[in-house]
Amino acid sequence: MAETSRAAAFSQSDIDAIYRVIAQRRDMRHFIDRPVAPEALARLLEAAHQAPSVGYMQPWRFIRVCDPSRRAALADLVEAERQRTADALGERGNEFMRLKIDGLDRCGEVLVVALADGRERHVFGRRTMPEMDLASAACAIQNLWLAARAEGLGMGWVSMFEPADVARLFDMPEAARPIAILCLGHVEAFYDRPMLAETGWAERVPLAELVGVDAWPRDAD
Repeated sequence: MAETSRAAAFSQSDIDAIYRVIAQRRDMRHFIDRPVAPEALARLLEAAHQAPSVGYMQPWRFIRVCDPSRRAALADLVEAERQRTADALGERGNEFMRLKIDGLDRCGEVLVVALADGRERHVFGRRTMPEMDLASAACAIQNLWLAARAEGLGMGWVSMFEPADVARLFDMPEAARPIAILCLGHVEAFYDRPMLAETGWAERVPLAELVGVDAWPRDAD
């Protein structure tokens, strides 16, 4: 049994469950046609909203995409960027085109996540690192992702789109910035390993190569 602080106030089974959810989270692309229960979606969004944010700025905004025509338009934008990405990958372009990069065709819910406008007024923690608004929103997405896995729901983060096009599609304020399309829903099964590892696209880098002591990790490059 792991040694834990008394202040943790969680049982060993709770602790084990947290680590198990983290280890079994997957970026899902394959879904089944089944709606997400409204009460489950509400819990997931609440989990996202409980994320930490620099200066407590809470920069995340969520848009549920319920209109089939808007969902189709969103899929078209993703497909256009998929083609551009394949071109940019050069000799790996054909290999990339064989990958399934989104679940927009069958997932129960589609959420567009954006950074709010007016972020420039938040200076606390961002004076030298303005990108912390993005880091904060990523924490919200990760909260939602882990909560979804705990609920037995799959989620995939799609980043292949032109932000300006998505912003126009959803009439976002000028300074808002879309950062993610989230495909959420029921799945037949979760991948045993991350999909890009299963398909041979890449492998996880050993942690030992990414951790340094008092200096840059020696094997990071």
